[in-house]
Amino acid sequence: MRRLDETLMAMNLQTWLEYLWGWLMRSDIEKIFYEGDHPICQKWAHYFEIYEENFSFIRGRACTFMEIGVSQGGSVSMWKQYFGPQARIIGVDINPDATRFADDQVEIVIGDQEDIEFLRNIASQYGPFDAVLDDGGHTMIQQINTFKEIYPFVKEGGAYLCEDVHTSYHAEFGGGLMRSDSFIEFMKAAIDDLHSWYHAPAVQENSLARTTKSICFYDSIVALRKKAFSGPQYVEAGR
Repeated sequence: MRRLDETLMAMNLQTWLEYLWGWLMRSDIEKIFYEGDHPICQKWAHYFEIYEENFSFIRGRACTFMEIGVSQGGSVSMWKQYFGPQARIIGVDINPDATRFADDQVEIVIGDQEDIEFLRNIASQYGPFDAVLDDGGHTMIQQINTFKEIYPFVKEGGAYLCEDVHTSYHAEFGGGLMRSDSFIEFMKAAIDDLHSWYHAPAVQENSLARTTKSICFYDSIVALRKKAFSGPQYVEAGR
């Protein structure tokens, strides 16, 4: 019995230590998500590391961040806490009830992200953006239209993330494995655009190649970073 009690105590201590270590290793965005005072927010657990990689550069300074998809309001509140008081948060949603989450730092815009004219209006009115997160309706036409209209308004050095892109494999969102009009296939083509300098013949006027530093594919997220690029230059040094 004594040996069993000692084993249970050791297990409880180990469990407690594992919990403590897990808490200490949480990123700032995870701590805000799990412990912060905000409305309901739902995320895939592996997204937080991706957020830190792509959004941490604008923390604590004046910036404009736009999230498409307000839902129950938890996400825009989380971003407000994460980026700090100098950030301007733009939330976009199709549901007029989302306006209740607006405050002195969060602006809510109501409209359909499938609508190209609506996207152009918010880009011209609220852009340019330091970072954009598309967490909207997740249909193929919504994701593609939003990227086409909003990405050009991301600032130099900025970030554009589209999440939940696993819907590219779901028929109910207009997707399907290797379906030509899915967002994933659209972004695969963007990889070719990024390398347009090497096409035969070279495509010198490709705007994505001239404005994009990188395209990263994660599980369910595609992330792009902006940087002006005039073309590859081959250099040699040494003897």
